[in-house]
Amino acid sequence: MNEANLIRRAGLPARVARAAVVVAALAAGAGIALAQSDRPVKFILPVATGSGVDTITRAAQPALSKSFGAPVVVENQPGAGGIVGTQALVKAAPDGATLSIVSNNHVIYPSVYKSVPFDPVADITPIAVIGSTPLVVVVNPTKVSAKNAKELAALLKANPEKYNYASSGNGTILHLAAEMWMEQAGVKITHVPYKGVGPMLTDLIGGQVDIGVLALPSVQQHLKSGALRAIGTGAPKRLAAAPEIPTMVEQGMPDYLVEGWFAVVGPPKMQAADVKRIHDAFGSRRVFWGTDQSRSPIPYRQGVELFTKHTPFLTEGDLEWIMGKGIRTWLDWRH
Repeated sequence: MNEANLIRRAGLPARVARAAVVVAALAAGAGIALAQSDRPVKFILPVATGSGVDTITRAAQPALSKSFGAPVVVENQPGAGGIVGTQALVKAAPDGATLSIVSNNHVIYPSVYKSVPFDPVADITPIAVIGSTPLVVVVNPTKVSAKNAKELAALLKANPEKYNYASSGNGTILHLAAEMWMEQAGVKITHVPYKGVGPMLTDLIGGQVDIGVLALPSVQQHLKSGALRAIGTGAPKRLAAAPEIPTMVEQGMPDYLVEGWFAVVGPPKMQAADVKRIHDAFGSRRVFWGTDQSRSPIPYRQGVELFTKHTPFLTEGDLEWIMGKGIRTWLDWRH
């Protein structure tokens, strides 16, 4: 793997647009037929059901199908932190009929695995960044008494053997985000990896595990019900969708800035015309949605900011830069 190729754009200023569900807006009136026939368009997702990527893709299936002029099939292929599903995408024909939506996990591989069977940048076709969502540290309130970052750090320092934290799998963004928080808090507890967000969240709510870091939209309903308690977000400032949750920055952890992003990618060597059509379809309606989340046609909308002001950065070139930046960020942190 050519590391210079992976990170060659990483010296530019960070420009990741915030959003998480613009994927559903693409077909509200876009009417851009991408498939050359009525054969299905398949999305290979390298994650388990119940994850943020899975949720937004499935919720947007009707809109995607209308835009593509063909049925849309979602196929989950989790495993090895996303490597299994991504490898299947890499081997697919570059005809626009097989796509994927990936997250930060895609750029973490080089920092946690000695050998990856593909180059995360060179062996995919970057198409578009579709959004991002903040991550939040949460606890099971029946297992953990802490109500803020200071209390949580003190509790874990005093009882390191008593508590554990869950993740969606070794080497995933939720794993490393939790490790980063513990490093900055000066604590260390047992890691319990799961095969995806779904089972992780189920056990966190059920009390089989104590602490986790998750995307805000995945847990917001459980925060409102009281099944989980938020400790703080990795956002730089409080969120309009959840103003009651403090940031880690304001709680004395200025370097804890971490979010989840989502992007559309395809197999390597896709034709430029196909890339442009798909990119334009995903972006064609974004300017009409603004930040009025109530107008979103799909349920995965809480805790996000939709694209409006950041449209210049939604190109395949910017996605390539974001991936290179992410690879260097996690390599530097791990080493």
